[in-house]
Amino acid sequence: MFKKVQSDFLFSQPSYAAGVGSTLDLWGQLTEYNSSETGAEADANAIFADWAVVGQDIANATEQCLERETV
Repeated sequence: MFKKVQSDFLFSQPSYAAGVGSTLDLWGQLTEYNSSETGAEADANAIFADWAVVGQDIANATEQCLERETV
């Protein structure tokens, strides 16, 4: 099985403590998002992550088909 790739580049990944703290953060000072130098760089990274997930899905489907053939 391949390493799992996730396509969540543009979303923040808060910890449990940050989630609890966000209930008191009325002005959004604790929220941190992934950042890039330019919008084009952010788009390129997100598109790359999306296609990596597509490739992972194809590889997983291929592996499952090969397993069925050998059974």
